[in-house]
Formats: sequence, structure tokens, C-alpha cells
Amino acid sequence: MKIQTQTLRSFGKIGELSSQTAVECRFGGEVETVLSSHVHAALTGAEAGNGEVRYFGKAHFSIVYEDAEKHVCRAEKGAEFSAVAKAAIVCPAQTARATVAVENISLRREGASVFLTALLGADITLYGEESFDYLAGGDLVMKREPVKVLSCHLCGGAAEAEDEFETEPFGDILQHCETVSVTDVLCETGLVKAEGEINLGVLAMRGDSLVSFERLVPFRVEIACETAVFGGSAEVGVSVVDTAIHAEEEDGKCSISARFTLTAEGCVYEETVLDGVVDAFSTECETELEYFHGSYPSAGEFRRVTERVSGKAILAGSVNFSDTLEAVTLQRSEAELVQDGESGRAEGVAGATLLVRSSEGERRAIEMSLPFSVPVPSEAATASVMVCGMSARQKQEGEIDAEATVKLVLREKKTSTVCLVSSVKEGEQVIESNSAISVYIPTAGDGLWELSKRLKKAPEDVEKSNPDLEFPIRPGRRIIIYRKKAN
Repeated sequence: MKIQTQTLRSFGKIGELSSQTAVECRFGGEVETVLSSHVHAALTGAEAGNGEVRYFGKAHFSIVYEDAEKHVCRAEKGAEFSAVAKAAIVCPAQTARATVAVENISLRREGASVFLTALLGADITLYGEESFDYLAGGDLVMKREPVKVLSCHLCGGAAEAEDEFETEPFGDILQHCETVSVTDVLCETGLVKAEGEINLGVLAMRGDSLVSFERLVPFRVEIACETAVFGGSAEVGVSVVDTAIHAEEEDGKCSISARFTLTAEGCVYEETVLDGVVDAFSTECETELEYFHGSYPSAGEFRRVTERVSGKAILAGSVNFSDTLEAVTLQRSEAELVQDGESGRAEGVAGATLLVRSSEGERRAIEMSLPFSVPVPSEAATASVMVCGMSARQKQEGEIDAEATVKLVLREKKTSTVCLVSSVKEGEQVIESNSAISVYIPTAGDGLWELSKRLKKAPEDVEKSNPDLEFPIRPGRRIIIYRKKAN
């Protein structure tokens, strides 16, 4: 028995891993009371080695604080970081793509210094070459079907986004933060477009008071990719590398221009259709088939859900009616999808830093969080969340009523599975009956292929002997096999 095999080579996702690392920054003794702390982390690279991925980048630390004279001040510092994620599957031939997020920020005072520590979480995807053998031909009766196999093509690029808007006049900008949400990814011929929004939050002084405001800025990033085709599938992640804010006051208004430097990394999925063999048998001998099983992820359609949520906020400190609520800053959120029968929900928490001033003029920061549960389409597989427009009011003493707009971006995650005959082992010879006619009672529900495989006859031979057969076979049918007598 002769068989022919071919080898398909592609580039795709090998695996995923995650890691955490801590980055620390020290501020001097001029810091009396920290009101607001923020850390922005950006990766500058990731490298795959033997059993580990090394990733590195820069962390930008900023704090708003009061000094000993109760003056509100700001301070900024940067720190480089490098960390290692270990996994046995990692090898130098692979390509590592990583994203990093600030998972937690903690403060501690040692002597006259204040230390700000950020816990960074990294999600790493490994890409590399994959190959498998599949049956292509030979002395067999084969069942062929078109089989789709996906290959990844990595791409990346940079862009800028800018916006101009007006606000009430204010003094110094003390702190700003940015949250990025990708709302759509489109493929055109040779081009991938990622669209979304940046939520810019600003903390500033207005006279002797703290104020906060925010702005939603749309963006578009275009990435050249030779393998991109119109209507194709791609994934893109976008992050803010740098932000420049300029303010000018004129005629009782403050004009603000904001410019964002963006970086984007993604992959385009290319589809290859194989004329694959999904089953086979021999008319002369028994066969034992071996199969290749593969799974290929891709991305589906985007869906967007926006909901205004409200309720009693959970506070990490106390308030009373003598307090003035000055600003809500550093808005953040997290959510996960929960399946509830045939419907789905996004359950999460919207958080922010509430800046409060007492009747004696003392300022303090209170972390507040607002749990939410938002109905979402049940078929959505991944979700990213952005919170904006968060506000706080004290209707009852000691309680904060909070409201926020939750913007969810849901994306269907598709997976293509492949099952192909990869090799065939030859078994014992089939002993054919020497009678001129055989009658066979088939299994009800059999199709032509199942029947042919049972009989060890090519489908066209079975149909030729039984032209009146209808499939699937009904109970009680009989199959007649005719054989030519040898002279």
C-alpha cells in the first residue's frame, strides 16, 4: 500500500503565560500627605530565550501631595524595569508579544522618604512556526473535505492622536491619566485599521481648590500589513506611550490641546484552505488511521455596550457633612464575563480616588469603588471595560452616592478546529468472498461513505450496484454486491 503525505508549515500562537513584577520609586521628605498617586507603565520590548521570556520597559510615577505648609504640589519620576517570565515551552526561535498593566499601587513611609510601589502584571503571547503532516494521496479510498487552517502575521505601528477643547479657567495641571479602549479593528487590502477612544482624566488647581475633568478623544491607527485583505480578521492592542498637554487662558476660558503618542501591536489571520483527507480505507487490507488535531483561534465581531450605573460607593475612609468633595480622579475599572443560563453579564467594579477637604482645610484621599453588573450578549468571549464620567455626592452623612458610565467592548472569540488523517498503518489482508452475489444488511442511518467503508468498496462501486439507494439508509434495506467471476 502506497500513501503520499504533505507538510503544512504556518506561523501561529504557541502559548500564553503571565507574570508579575514590582517597581519602586522614592520621593523625598518634602512630601507630607499624598493625595493622589498614579503609575503609567509601558513596555519597550520582550525577548524569548531558553525557558523564559524577558520583558522590559519604563514606569512613570506621579504623585500629588501636600507639603508641611499645606501647599498642594506635584512630583514625577521615572524608573526602568526588567523582569522574567519562566515557562518550559519558551525557546529562542519564538516571538514574544507582551502587554503590561498596573495591578496595584501601594505607599509606605520610611523615615523622611515616601516609597511608591507598583505591581505590574504582564500577559505574554508566544508566536512561532508550526508544522504538521497530512495525507494527500495514495492507494486508498479517501474522503476529502475543504479544511480551513489559520496562520498569524504579526504587525505593528505608531500614530498620534490630538484634540482641542475648552474648560473653565484653572491654574496648574497636577496630574493626568489615560485609558485606551479599542472599539473596532478593520482589515483592508494591505492595511489594518484600529479605532477607539482615549479617556483623558486631568487633576488641576482652580484657585485654592482641586478640580478634575475628563475628555473622550477618538483615535485611529493604521498599520501596513501585506497579508491583510478586505474583510479579513485581525487583533490589535493600542497603548499610550506619551501625552503632551498644553493650556492657554483667554477671555475667561481655558483652551487645552492634548497630543497622544500611540503604539500598536497586532496580528492578521490568513486563511489557507486544504483539500484535506478526513477519512480513508483500503479495499485490499485493514487500515489503522492516525489523525492530526489542531485548534486555531481568531477574532470575531465587535459589540459595544454603554450603561450608566449608580449606587452606594464602597469607601476606604470616612466622610461627614462637614467635608467638601473636591474632585474625583484616576478613574479605573475591571470586569469579567459571567454566564447566567442563556444570558450573560459583565460584573465588575468602577473605582476612583475621591479628594476631600475638611472644614479645617485638611485634605485627604479616599479610595472609592462602585460594583456593577451589566447585561451583555451571551456569545461574547472577551471584554474590555472603560469607566468615565464618575461622580460622587453625599446625600446621607457618611455615605457616598456614586454614578459612572461603563463602556464595554465585547469581542467574539472564534476557534477553528482541524482533524486530518496524518498517517496510515497497513493491517491484515481483506479476504473477499468468491460468491457472485452477496447481500448485506446495513445499519440504519448510514451514509454512502459509512456504507462504503463497511463494505470495503469504493462509493462509486456501491452506487453502481445499487442505483436506487437513498441516503441516509432506511431501516430494513438490503445491499446487493455483484462480483465478476474470474475466467
